[in-house]
Amino acid sequence: MEYNVEDLSPVKKKITITVPVEEVNAALAATIAVYKTSVSLSGFRKGKVPSSVIEGRFHKEVYTEATQDLVNVHINEIVGALETQPASRIDFDGGQLERDKEFVYSISFEVMPAFEMPDYDGMEVEQEKPEVDEKEVNEVLERIRTNFADVVTVAEHRPAKDGEIAVLDFAAFENGEPVKGVAADNFELPLGGKQALADFEELVKKAVPGEPIEGDVTFPEDFLNPEFAGKTVTMKVTVHAVKERKLPELDDELAQKAGGFESFAKMRETVEQSYLESRTQLCKAQAQKGMIDSLLKTLDFPVPESMLEMYVDSLLAEQKDRIERQGKSLESLGKSPEELRNEVLPQAENIARTQIFLVKAAQKEGVTVSEQEVDGQLRQIAARSGQDFQTMKEHYTRTNMIFNLRDRMLADKAMDAIYEKANIKEVPAKKAEAAEEAAAE
Repeated sequence: MEYNVEDLSPVKKKITITVPVEEVNAALAATIAVYKTSVSLSGFRKGKVPSSVIEGRFHKEVYTEATQDLVNVHINEIVGALETQPASRIDFDGGQLERDKEFVYSISFEVMPAFEMPDYDGMEVEQEKPEVDEKEVNEVLERIRTNFADVVTVAEHRPAKDGEIAVLDFAAFENGEPVKGVAADNFELPLGGKQALADFEELVKKAVPGEPIEGDVTFPEDFLNPEFAGKTVTMKVTVHAVKERKLPELDDELAQKAGGFESFAKMRETVEQSYLESRTQLCKAQAQKGMIDSLLKTLDFPVPESMLEMYVDSLLAEQKDRIERQGKSLESLGKSPEELRNEVLPQAENIARTQIFLVKAAQKEGVTVSEQEVDGQLRQIAARSGQDFQTMKEHYTRTNMIFNLRDRMLADKAMDAIYEKANIKEVPAKKAEAAEEAAAE
């Protein structure tokens, strides 16, 4: 196998590979040999089917697999020889193997840009000293308290109030006809938590248990389901019961129930320690980002287009998910896809530049990621998505996503490696007002 490398741009390569006849035939023979051990054909013992029969009967499958296997071998060899890693999907152009014929094909992919690394040894970096916010600790304790509250029916015959739970039946009507999909029986609605439309909650808070009530409810113009957006319906509601939470005391008994703590003081101490650890990691992450941002200002290098698009797509997907969790649609923002893309483009470019810098830093620091570590990360991804690990790994390998995953893991390790070389100066935590002003600047 011989190959020729052509630089299409500072971050894109095209490689033309020429495979001699001998290697073509050897690749076909290897694939046929694998088929011989697994296929069963009438009239032949397993493993004894002649190669010519295998090739004739499974011609399409054999030649496709042989081509894929040979190209994958070449990609690994070439990438290793060039000491580079693809920063994009590897595009293949070249058809399929043919017996007794030389095979010429090309692959193209983007690579990380080349640039001189700045000196970061001993760099002055400020990291805020984490502080325990008593207000936030108390909020955590209140959530624990709420989780262990007893829910009891209110004896008083009256409408539900904010903070209480209404058990109700409801149904929507338009022009006297039921609206499909907007009805439920014995539905438990916590009031005051913005879990339902404001008009609907106000209607429920007027309903006396056992006495049907109805009123108009208008869906917002940017409602997630366009079928109901801006529509006004008549909602009929019957509340069956009103419930309230009886909160337990913040005492040793609650601490024992919540986590087997010996006392409430011990539970509070544990919550404070957990909060402090979380704040410490946040302060460190903020300081690391400040360090990287400062270093990136001294550098100028191109970003591979595919890498940039990947982060743009990711940010847009996050935005869409965030908007939809609010019960709205992305279209409700009133912006074109191009406008939305342009809005996230600077952030995507910053993420890409950071990733590129850290991968380069990993090389400088001799940081590596083992196959076992990559497999461990893939197992976590597979578990979160409910997929089989082996299937997930084959997908990542086949689509070359494995390179991007390894680079992200390398970046995380590199961040810690270069931060250890910085001169860290602990500074007092910014007050909330000052932090907000700094973020706005």
